[in-house]
Amino acid sequence: MAAPAPAPPDREEIVFLDVETTTPPRRVLLEFGAVVVCSRRLVDVSSYATLVRPADLDAVPDPTARCNGITRDTVVAAPPFRDVADNVYDSLHGRVWAGHNIVDFDSVIIRDAFAEIGRPPPEPKGMVDTLPLLTHWFGPRAGDMKLASLANYFGLGKQRHRSLDDVKMNIDVVKNCATVLFLEESLRGVVPTPQNMLEDATIRTQGTSDPATNRDYNELVGSHVEEMMIDTTKQMDARSSGGSSGFVELDDVSTESIEIKVVLLHRSRPRTIFHHKGAQLQLSCPGLEVRWVSTQFQPKLSIVVDIPDNLSKVLEFCDNLAQSESPEARSNSTWKPIIKRYGNATTRPTVRLKIATTIVNGNTAMYSTQICQKDCNGVIPKLASRKVDAAELESLQGNKVDAFFSLEIYDYKAKAGILLVAKRLDVHFLRDQA
Repeated sequence: MAAPAPAPPDREEIVFLDVETTTPPRRVLLEFGAVVVCSRRLVDVSSYATLVRPADLDAVPDPTARCNGITRDTVVAAPPFRDVADNVYDSLHGRVWAGHNIVDFDSVIIRDAFAEIGRPPPEPKGMVDTLPLLTHWFGPRAGDMKLASLANYFGLGKQRHRSLDDVKMNIDVVKNCATVLFLEESLRGVVPTPQNMLEDATIRTQGTSDPATNRDYNELVGSHVEEMMIDTTKQMDARSSGGSSGFVELDDVSTESIEIKVVLLHRSRPRTIFHHKGAQLQLSCPGLEVRWVSTQFQPKLSIVVDIPDNLSKVLEFCDNLAQSESPEARSNSTWKPIIKRYGNATTRPTVRLKIATTIVNGNTAMYSTQICQKDCNGVIPKLASRKVDAAELESLQGNKVDAFFSLEIYDYKAKAGILLVAKRLDVHFLRDQA
C-alpha cells in the first residue's frame, strides 16, 4: 500500500497547469506543463514542462489529431511518468491549482497518472477553474468560451495545444478578461467586489470524494466572504436608505439629467446603461411592499413590489427613453414594459426586482443580492452570502423592504426591456414585529 502524501506545505503561489493527452476513448498523458505565479501580482515565479512516454506507445496515434504534432516519434525518447513524477508533484502539491476545465479534465489525468505508478497524487490547497469562472463573468461574447476562442477574441494568436504554451495563453486570457471587466464595471460606476469574485470563482478542494472535506473548504471561503459583506454593511448608514453610496434617492432624481449611453470596450458586445448626472443611475426606495415572491424557476428568483407614484414616474421616463433611443429597442424583439398593473387600471403599479444569485461549484446557488433584516436598532445582516433557501425568501411576502437596485437594459430571446436588479434589500419584517 502506498504511503499517504505528506501534509501540503504552506505555499501562497498559484500554479497554472495544462496536460496534453491522446484522443478519446483512451486518455494517456503525453505532456505536462505548469507555470507558478505570484498570487498578488500574477508574475511568473517558475515553470516546468516535460513530455511523457506512455507505457504503451501504440496508444499514441501517428500523428495524433488532439496534440498538434505530438507523435510516437516525439515521445519515444521522453522519460516515463515515473521518472518525472517528483517534479510534477513538487510543482503542484500544496498550491492553488488553476487551469481551463481543470476540474473535469487536467486534475483527473494527473490523479490517474500517479495512481498508475502506485503513488499518492499531489493535493491542491484549492482549485480555480477558469472555464466556469470566465463563462460567468465574461459571458458568451467570446463564443464557446474555449481557450482557443478566448485567445482569438483578444488577438493572442492560435492555440498550439502544447502544455506550456497553453498555460501561458491561459494566464494572458485571464489578465485580458480581468482588465476588460474592470474597465466596464468602472464606467458603470460599480467596481467588482471581492465577495462576488470569491463566490463565483469555483474555488474548491479536489482529489477527495469526501463531501465533508469540500464543504469545510467552501465554508471557510464563505466565512471570509460573509465577514467582508458584514464589514461593508456596518459602514452604511443603518437608519437611512440614503446611506448607501452610489444609489440615488427618488427626491434627488432629475429626469432631465437622465440619459442613455452605449459603452463599447475592446471589441466586447455593446452595453447600454442609464446615466444620471455623470454616473450610472442606481436607485434607492424605502418601504416597498412585497406583493409576492417568485421562486418557481430557481435559481432565478424575484419579488414583485408595489411602487409609489414618484418611482413610477421615474421608471416610466426611463422606459420611454430606452424605447426611443436604445439599440435594444431597435431590434426585432418585443419590448416588455417595466411597470405592470394587476387587475384593473386603478390598482397600484408594480415592478419585479430580480434577486441576483450565483452558482458555486456548479450546483450550489448563493445570494449575490445582500438581503438584510432591519429593526429599530438598525440593519442586521440576515441572509447575505447564504445558500438560497426558497422558504426563507418567501417569508418576505407581505413585508416591506428598502430596495437598492440598478436598471439594466436587456435583449434576450426575442424580448427586450429594463431589468431591475436588487443589489441590497433591507427587510422590515413587520409580521415578526407585530
